[in-house]
Amino acid sequence: MDYKKAYAEWLAAPLTEELKAQLAAIARNDDEIKDAFYGDLEFRTAGMRGIIGVGPARMNYLTVNRATKGLAGYILSLGREYAERGVVIAYDTRRYSFEFALSAAGVLSKNGVKAFLFDDVRPVPVGSFAIRRLNAAAGIIITASHNPKEYNGYKVYGDDGAQMSPEATDKVVGYIAKAGYFDVGSADVGGITKNGIKGRDGLKIDKNITVIGKSVDDAYYSEILKLTLSPDAVKAVGKDVKLVYTPLHGSGYVPVTTILKAIGINASVVDAQKDPDFDFSTVSAPNPEQPDALKLGIELAKSIGASVVIGTDPDCDRMGAALKTDGGYTLLTGNQTGALLLDYILTRKTQTNTLPKNAAAVKTIVTTELAAKIAESYGCQIVDVLTGFKFIGEKIKEWEDGSHTFIFGYEESYGYLSGTHSRDKDAVVASMLFCEMVCYYQHIGVSVLERLDALYKKFGYFCEKNLSIAFSGADAMQKMSDAMTRLRKAKTDSFAGCSVAFTDDYLSGMRVLKNGEKRRIDLPESDVLYYGLEGGGFICARPSGTEPKLKLYVSVSRETPEAADAKADELLKSVKI
Repeated sequence: MDYKKAYAEWLAAPLTEELKAQLAAIARNDDEIKDAFYGDLEFRTAGMRGIIGVGPARMNYLTVNRATKGLAGYILSLGREYAERGVVIAYDTRRYSFEFALSAAGVLSKNGVKAFLFDDVRPVPVGSFAIRRLNAAAGIIITASHNPKEYNGYKVYGDDGAQMSPEATDKVVGYIAKAGYFDVGSADVGGITKNGIKGRDGLKIDKNITVIGKSVDDAYYSEILKLTLSPDAVKAVGKDVKLVYTPLHGSGYVPVTTILKAIGINASVVDAQKDPDFDFSTVSAPNPEQPDALKLGIELAKSIGASVVIGTDPDCDRMGAALKTDGGYTLLTGNQTGALLLDYILTRKTQTNTLPKNAAAVKTIVTTELAAKIAESYGCQIVDVLTGFKFIGEKIKEWEDGSHTFIFGYEESYGYLSGTHSRDKDAVVASMLFCEMVCYYQHIGVSVLERLDALYKKFGYFCEKNLSIAFSGADAMQKMSDAMTRLRKAKTDSFAGCSVAFTDDYLSGMRVLKNGEKRRIDLPESDVLYYGLEGGGFICARPSGTEPKLKLYVSVSRETPEAADAKADELLKSVKI
């Protein structure tokens, strides 16, 4: 795309005063113009995500409207029945999230597709739940997850409540490509405001747009409460256990505190971070994977003597936890938290004789192998899928035939799911189960850290690390693709002294063994390279699904935590991009 020509087209278009001002502000900055107009914001398998601003490569109401017109075209192609079933629209606390959601509802209505718009911010799992609850044809969630404040995003879901499949996404992209930025219009819905619809469950904005709220929430909470495992332990110590929770200015505040209160656990909330704030002014980034995000929570924990701090990201699909140690508080990795939750669920279901014979857990290929050892020790099957929670959602749908009973699914990036009410990661459920787990272990006289150490002593000390390599500029995506090409051509047979036992190339769908033998991989095609190391462990490289970042993962197991940590560092440094 000729970025100067595109810029001129937007200058001549009937834009809002705000976008016109943004165009004027970059008029003398060629680099800014190029960044905003070099091409379209890519709609990939996870939707689209980008910096908020003017231009086709940014998140604004025109890029949202164009994507929504494409989604509407796809739904209409399925038949009138699907248009009547409609699209659920949820949104988080980010800048313009409500405005983008309302505009998307307007585009759907304008194209004859029904929309169900939440009356206020909601977590991703509630949006996913609502799709199936209302038998909707699809879902839209406006969020940029845990990205910095400058970002927003647009995620699309299928009628199963999981992120839309790659096959369906390709069709939506085809319809998006046919849509112009300026033939959609502003999709005005009559001056509707967020305060004007809050609490008005069932309100009809127009013939195609209905507000949803409490009725969906109540049904969601009802499903979650069925997942509790240790009511006696919670009853015994829940009011006395000292826990701290922070929603990091996001959508988790109401649902997480509501569900903890419902099961009888008192949690102290970080007051400075409980209210929505699209500037996320108390953190550098609202990411519970980073220790800095839980800083205020840890300060509160110290002041009240709390043993645990948990935090959820803006769309409340990820949860981070920090535990009190002799030297302060230690943030658990996503791999550690997931392993603890899996072990807890299997422990309690075994103790209560409720573990099905066909129990199965799901993890992504870059998630710790400790999960496999834990699951197998309980007679629970473990299944690997590609990175992306939609693939875990697909397994849940596949197993509706009764072949397996889904127990738990998780990925290393702090996403967990117990239950099948949602088909995306659910930090509300994760928060409930983690806090309940704390109560259970305290009730039997064991700390969570002691349980984690017991797992390591039994199965080996696992250490997982990752690194994101960011690319910038108009050709950022091409640079990332070129890096993957270089890795494929290198055909490395060892990393940091560890021999490669096999190499899985998910783009070609082939596993190549050390002796040259080739075998077919039974997973979908994806731009991923996975090196299985002799003696256990792996290295994996894959492009991000939402932004120009190449992600590297390593995992090793050793007899001591120090040895595992040192080897993981060594392996990560050995990968040459």
